[in-house]
Amino acid sequence: MAFADQTLYCRDCNQEFTFTAGEQEFYASRGFTNNPTRCPSCRAAHKAQSGNRSRAPRDGGRDRAPRQMYSATCAGCGNEAQVPFQPREDRPVYCSDCFQSQSTGQSSDRRSRW
Repeated sequence: MAFADQTLYCRDCNQEFTFTAGEQEFYASRGFTNNPTRCPSCRAAHKAQSGNRSRAPRDGGRDRAPRQMYSATCAGCGNEAQVPFQPREDRPVYCSDCFQSQSTGQSSDRRSRW
């Protein structure tokens, strides 16, 4: 599909702006079917005013305290590991590398226990 530059008018400032063939190709590659309705400067101002809502945190924007991490000795390699839970003496704790190898190397009888 061949694209040609188009002259459009901004819905906010009524100034004309060019919707270039390259921009049209980009829009088409992303599946956008509507032409932009704001010029680049009004688009930037609108985005700054409203914020980028699509990237808002899922918790409603509340600030969270950092997760508490606990030190433990890895049952696999003996190195220190940082884990997001309080380790217990009756359960082994693994560093991320040993945990990954434990997860991928489990036999079917071990998986059936859980």
